[in-house]
Amino acid sequence: MKSQTKEEQVADFLREGIISGQFPRGSKLKQAQIAEMTGMSITPVREAIKLLEAEGFVLGSSHRGAVVAPFDMNATEEIVDLRVTLECKLALKAMSRLGKKELDELTALQSEIEDASEKGDRDAVRSINYRFHELLYQAADLPQTLRFVRALWARYPFDLINKLDNRIDRASAEHRAMLSAILARDEGEMLSALRTHIRAGWEEFKESYTE
Repeated sequence: MKSQTKEEQVADFLREGIISGQFPRGSKLKQAQIAEMTGMSITPVREAIKLLEAEGFVLGSSHRGAVVAPFDMNATEEIVDLRVTLECKLALKAMSRLGKKELDELTALQSEIEDASEKGDRDAVRSINYRFHELLYQAADLPQTLRFVRALWARYPFDLINKLDNRIDRASAEHRAMLSAILARDEGEMLSALRTHIRAGWEEFKESYTE
C-alpha cells in the first residue's frame, strides 16, 4: 500500500464517515470539527473536502458551505451496473497482487464484520465494508479506475441499504464468500461473489423503497 498524504488521510476518513452514516446526507461538513477529529490542520481538511467534492461525495454551496451529497434513486440502477464492471476489474487485477500482509488484513476485517454483524452494529459494518473494499481495490494499483469507483460510491445509498432488516447479516455472508474465493485464488468464484454482493443490497432496497 502506498503512503498517504495528510489530504488523502482526511479524504479517506471522510469517505468512510459518509458511507457509514457518521456524516449524514445533507449535513454540513465543518472544517474545524473535522480538523479536531483527525488531528490535522485546516489546510489538509480544506483540500480533502475539495477532493471529495470532485468525486461527488460533497456538494459545495456558497451560503451553506460543503454538505454531504444526497443520492439519486433514478440514477442508481446505472451506478450499480458501473460498479459491477469497474469493481470486478479492480478485484481481478488485485488477486495476483495480494500478498500475505494484505490477505491477513482482509481476513481480520472479515472477522470484524462478523463480530459487528452479530452485535447488530450497522454503522460498524458499513465502515468495515468500506475498508475491506478499499484495501482490496488499492492492491490493483489502478488509481484512475479506483477514482471512478469512489465517484460511484458517492452516489450510492449505502446508509439506507444497511438499514434494511438483517441486511448486515447477509452482507457479512457475502463478504465471507468473497474472502474464501480470494484466499483460494479462485478468480471465477471471487467475481461471482462480488457481483452478488454489489447487486443484492440494491435489489433488496428497490423492493422496500418508498418515496
